[in-house]
Amino acid sequence: MIDVSNLTYTYPGGEKAAVQGVDFRIEKGEIFGFLGPNGAGKSTTQKILIKLLRGYAGDISVFDKPLSRWDDSYYERVGVAFELPNHYRKLTGLENLTLFRSFYSGPTLDPVALLEMVGLKEDANLRVGNYSKGMQMRLNFVRALLHQPELLFLDEPTTGLDPVNGRNVKEIIRAQKAAGRTIFLTTHDMYVADDLCDRVAFIVDGKISLIDSPRNLKLHYGKRVVRVEYHADGGPLQQADFPMDGLGDNTDFLALLRKERVETIHTQEATLEDIFIETTGRRLA
Repeated sequence: MIDVSNLTYTYPGGEKAAVQGVDFRIEKGEIFGFLGPNGAGKSTTQKILIKLLRGYAGDISVFDKPLSRWDDSYYERVGVAFELPNHYRKLTGLENLTLFRSFYSGPTLDPVALLEMVGLKEDANLRVGNYSKGMQMRLNFVRALLHQPELLFLDEPTTGLDPVNGRNVKEIIRAQKAAGRTIFLTTHDMYVADDLCDRVAFIVDGKISLIDSPRNLKLHYGKRVVRVEYHADGGPLQQADFPMDGLGDNTDFLALLRKERVETIHTQEATLEDIFIETTGRRLA
């Protein structure tokens, strides 16, 4: 779906490249995440891929065609949800979607159904200027779905959303993947990336340091240790770690299970944030 080779971009007047020699491929039907702190090059890469930034170096192919050769028909096949909402604030939510719907030549989804999908049906006729940030983010998100694009670019899609609406948006993203769509997701939220992405790329200072699936990364960098939290003789909560290898024959582990009141048992897998810090030396925030 997307093939990027040696992508480099420097903003006009900039002294340092915002993106430096980036390489990655995204397969059809994949949710691919760019995970990195603010200013890492995530949004710059997305802006290049949606043709908002020109003058890059390197090779980019989308839909098996060089990006530079695509005309405006490109936007019939891609949908974009920016990190910051950008709507006509004097129009209602329904009027915004109806307007944007008119820009596409192909079939589009019912705006009312889209608003209902993200809990905005009751506010369809309210001016967007009166929407909260979370409401604007949800409107921003469904606007990208209007024309049923094959490829979705989502920049921090759950930012500003409460847990219920954030969970709903993630379920919609999974439904888009199930329908065969490809999703390029940029985020600094490790939980969103871990929850949604088939693969993630770690990017810092415009360079990709690592690409793999969240599961593979956590298995590779995690400790093969089981931690048991328990109460000994009714006393305060204690914890003990045991190696996973040979756990079934570990006499201390088995004795603890038989004699003490166990509260929790967990493997000590690494989080994406742990791995990001270890491999890049930087934090996500």
